[in-house]
Amino acid sequence: MSHHYHINVFWAADDGCWIADVPDLKPCSAHGDTAAEAVAEAEVAVALWLEIAAERGLPIPEARYRPAIYAAA
Repeated sequence: MSHHYHINVFWAADDGCWIADVPDLKPCSAHGDTAAEAVAEAEVAVALWLEIAAERGLPIPEARYRPAIYAAA
């Protein structure tokens, strides 16, 4: 992993799969049959998101998202 973006991972019962969402990069998410597979696919999605943004001269957001548990600290 060469980035520092947070990845939320959760089970989506309606879809029957794990979802890995990257809140700082809209829209950037992936899915998989296992949580690990979803995260691996999200890593690919992040790399492609950053590559395309750079090619198009779009701003690259800083990694700012923190889960609520850290907001309380």
